[in-house]
This record gives sequence, C-alpha cells and structure tokens, in this order.
Amino acid sequence: MKFYKYQGAGNDFLIADNRDASITEKDGVLYSSDNEWSMPVSVLCDRRYGIGADGLMLLESGDGCDFRMTYFNSDGSGGMMCGNGGRCIVAFAADLGITHFDFIAADGFHSAEIVASEGKSKVVRLKMKDVSGITRYETLSCVQVPSKGSFLDTGTRHYVRFVEAVDEYDIVSEGREIRYNAPELQPIGANVNFVQPSSGVLKVRTYEKGVEDETFACGTGIVASCIAAYCEGVAPTYIYKECGRVRYDVQAKRDSLSVDFIPEGSEAFSDVWLTGPAVYVAEINV
Repeated sequence: MKFYKYQGAGNDFLIADNRDASITEKDGVLYSSDNEWSMPVSVLCDRRYGIGADGLMLLESGDGCDFRMTYFNSDGSGGMMCGNGGRCIVAFAADLGITHFDFIAADGFHSAEIVASEGKSKVVRLKMKDVSGITRYETLSCVQVPSKGSFLDTGTRHYVRFVEAVDEYDIVSEGREIRYNAPELQPIGANVNFVQPSSGVLKVRTYEKGVEDETFACGTGIVASCIAAYCEGVAPTYIYKECGRVRYDVQAKRDSLSVDFIPEGSEAFSDVWLTGPAVYVAEINV
C-alpha cells in the first residue's frame, strides 16, 4: 500500500490515491480490496509505532467534481473538513497530473487554485464554506480556566479565545479543559484556538480534537480565528475597498498563512478563502 506524506504549515498528512477504490474503511480501519492488507488509521498516524501524521486522507473519485477528499483524524475519527489537509490534497492532485481542483469534502463543495509552485512546495488558495451562526460566550460552564470566546463552524467546530502572550500559553491543558469540560460544546466538543493580535498579524495556536494535542497549524481554526477577530473589531491586515473584502495575515507556529472573506453584516461571511503552503515530504510503501 502506497502513501504520500505532505505538510501544510507543519500540519502533516498521509494521502493515498484511491480513485480505483482499492481501499475501503470501516470503524477507522483501512482495508485493501483484496483483503490482503489492513491497518487502523490510528496506527498509521502514530509517530512511534506507525509512519506518523496529524491525519490521513484518501483522494477518491467524485460525481460532478474532479475528486473527493475523505479525511480522518489521527485517532481514526472522520466526518469533518480540514483546511490544511484540503490544501495538501490539492497539491497531491496536481502532482498526480490533475489540473482542475473542484472537489467534495465532508462539509460540501470546495475549489482551489495553485498560486505558486517551486520544487516540492506549492502555495494553494482554497475556497472554504460560507460561515454564519457565531455564538459568543462570556464564560463556559464547568470550565476551570478563563473561557470567554466565540463558537463557530468553519467546516469543523471551533472555539476561539483572544489572549495576551499566546506564545507562553499552556495550549494543551487549557485547550483540553475547554474541549472536554464545557457543556456548551458537547457532546462532541470542539477544537480550541488561542489568538493574539500582534502588529497587524494574528498569532494563532490550536488544540485539535481527534489529535488531542496542539498541532503546528489548523486551517479551519485559522479561518475561525480570523472571522472571530472581525467580529471582535480587530482591524484586518488589508481591506479591499472596491469589493468590501478583508484579509487577515496569520502566523501559525512556524509558517504564515492568510484568510480573506466578504462580511455580510456582522454575523455572516461569504467567499471565504484560505491561502498557505502545501509541501510534498515523502513516498512511503506500507
């Protein structure tokens, strides 16, 4: 079984070309169609006992689109969108010779374009879902850490908190507390983003459910953080006055990304795009 490893802003993924339907999945376990090979997603993604990754994706045939993106967290759970994964699967599709990037993911239809390419590295601009229905909380029940913030769904459920000195924050313990112990976010919890505006840039760190740890970057979390920043009155990095579009530049743990969108009032956001790196790492035979 052949997998390819890509990373988007340090968020790394295993990807397989499954357009021939040679891989099936049940309860977080992958099976070859000839039943000669099987492996849990959680083992493949384990950094000590497997290959190691934050998630795994299958590029599959899709009706009425160029391909389908099927995504799994490193624990084998699925059913959600991943923004960094979306950029990486577009880069993978391009490396397979696919030249048009309209695809279906768990949250619906997406399109993308490659805006730069050099060697193994690409910059991908990915269209995300429109966003509405933001819920603000002064505090979260039964949470033992400061928890004022906003909840929204950008293809995956996110909670966003604005903090000072985000580099010094204990992201794992505070993120885990909110993810598991806030009744408002249950029964399935949410990713938790900690955001600090700094010199025209948003610094974002994210605790991701399904990984149950901080990742180097979270694409849907970065989108959620930028929209929450707009709702909180944080000035965008740039405003396109001719069309009302705004852009926020973002610093993840190591890499830079950007998000632009059109506000439709204060509670709805359309034409949302996430731009950032997608880099080929390795080919692995399992």
